[in-house]
Amino acid sequence: MAKPEARVPTPPAAEANYDQPLYVEGFQGTPEEIEQQWLEKVYRGRGDTMVQLTWRAVLMGTVLGGVLSLTNLYIGLKSGWGFGVTITACIVSYAVWSVFLRLGFAKTPMTILENNCMQSTSSSAGYSTGSTLVSAFAAYFMINNQALPLGLTLAWVFFLAVLGVTMAIPMKRQMINVEQLRFPTGIATAETLRALYSKGKRAAQSARALSYAAVFAAVSQFWTDGLRLVSKRLEPFGLGTLVDRMDAVLFGPAWIGRTVTFVWDPIFIAAGTLMGMRAAGSIFLGGTLCWVVFVPIMQAQGVIVGEGYRAVVQWTLWGGVSCMVTSGLLAFFMQWRAIAKAFSGLRGLFGGPAVAAGEMERLEAPMSWFFIGQAVSLVALSWLAKVSFNMPVWESVLAVLLSFFLSLVACRVTGETDTTPTGAMGKVTQLIFGGLNPGNMNINLMSANITSSAAISSADLLSDLKSGYLLGANPRKQFIAQFSGIFIGTVATVLAFRVMVPTASVLGSDQFPAPAAQAWRVVALALSKGFESLEPIKVWSIGIGGLVGVLLTLLPKWFPRQAKWMPSASGIGLSWTFHWYYGLLFFLGALAGWFMERKHPERADLYNFPVASGIIACGSLMGVLLVFWENIPVVWHQLFGG
Repeated sequence: MAKPEARVPTPPAAEANYDQPLYVEGFQGTPEEIEQQWLEKVYRGRGDTMVQLTWRAVLMGTVLGGVLSLTNLYIGLKSGWGFGVTITACIVSYAVWSVFLRLGFAKTPMTILENNCMQSTSSSAGYSTGSTLVSAFAAYFMINNQALPLGLTLAWVFFLAVLGVTMAIPMKRQMINVEQLRFPTGIATAETLRALYSKGKRAAQSARALSYAAVFAAVSQFWTDGLRLVSKRLEPFGLGTLVDRMDAVLFGPAWIGRTVTFVWDPIFIAAGTLMGMRAAGSIFLGGTLCWVVFVPIMQAQGVIVGEGYRAVVQWTLWGGVSCMVTSGLLAFFMQWRAIAKAFSGLRGLFGGPAVAAGEMERLEAPMSWFFIGQAVSLVALSWLAKVSFNMPVWESVLAVLLSFFLSLVACRVTGETDTTPTGAMGKVTQLIFGGLNPGNMNINLMSANITSSAAISSADLLSDLKSGYLLGANPRKQFIAQFSGIFIGTVATVLAFRVMVPTASVLGSDQFPAPAAQAWRVVALALSKGFESLEPIKVWSIGIGGLVGVLLTLLPKWFPRQAKWMPSASGIGLSWTFHWYYGLLFFLGALAGWFMERKHPERADLYNFPVASGIIACGSLMGVLLVFWENIPVVWHQLFGG
């Protein structure tokens, strides 16, 4: 593998290329002609003259990735939602490095391609390792009331990440080089980097806004949850306590027990800004139907007994999960053209005309890295599955093989729609392995986890490679940057998960509702015990929720002009698995972002994303630190005794 480059001054010609346009629309012609045009118009003068894979870029990406992996873990356990970290990492890196330059800690600015390598490292660390913990691993913890041993968990997460990262190698050649799929998040990241480096004043304003928002979020989070950890005497003055007093007067205990209350949490307001009105509005609408209408009726009829989130969600999540499953599966199979095209392009993945010998072959990550990564992961995961769950070797082999074919589909859907079918991947694989090996929930969870994790990781990492393609990065060096990130991402997320979730009782609580894990757990239970073991209201909820998921998937296809006003099936379904007040916060954030875009579009373009990113990153990090502060004695005792 290539080694990080020594830091040398960037030639003036390369610096000037910061302002050159991005070839978003791609190139035309045969595969060979397309690659030749990319070499001449994009790569030369950028990737062949500008340093990119440097130690400082990898180290910065490693640090940021480790931090951002904790924020995604925290938000995932809270809301089941995951956010890409690439744009946040780019802005934070630019801001931090600007401070280093002013303080004299750094002598030269990072090049745009160094920052691109940095965001690839941080994205790999921040996204490819944590998603499996908040879904399949958390569901395993809930079902078995115990976690896997630390060593096994580290090994599982690491080799799943290796499987997904190396899976992206052949996908990149076919879908980005030849087919020129858009991958809109990759385009947005490239545009963000170009704006940072070509418009110094605007970049400085965005970075300053992010810094102010980060400080505000950290102070707010500490004031809300941290004062009680300093001293019990300070707890009455905490923002959380003050808001609770207000809620007691405004809502009363009955509605608070149904989670219909207000909670001050800027993280989720900021998340709503990034989410947009359709998704956030759908969550708010679905949550209101669930917690304000359905739950009170069921309690009045004596069907739902007890109050509080943990007691009530055991009844509501069946309809929500059913809605997400049916909509995800239907949307997945409605992409039949993309699926057929993905499989028809198999020949191009392994050395078709697009990968001709010569300069492109030397730039691309070699196929030998793909085969080595897949082989090592297959052997390691087969052994881990056998040791951990007594899973048959043939099932592990099948899971890895299926991961390749589902990655084809996931990568194409992400490239065309910018939506990775995360929920659909998990449910498809759970249904497949539930049919092959019925009755064993643990094997169902972990075999499906192998397949879906690789597919999801490879699809999201292709968005990073798209950014590099537009900016003229060396793809081999960018892959090395991605691979570097999984080491710190594995260690950071696994250790943080054990501190944040010391016991299974934390999952499904007010602190960490863990909606993604709830969905995996429900499907595993249904496949193992059968629907006949469920109470009638749960069966009805499954049927109605499934029908709603189908209708909300088909209606935008039937009425495309009205599609933007129709609720999102995933948003409606998700809202039935977590607290009502999260939906309220999402909606308030989306409303604020929408208002800024309508009234002050230039300010919205300048500030919306940096402010939201700063609040999410620093607010989540402070939340993680406070959870560490509270739980570290318990985890220390678990790990070391005494």
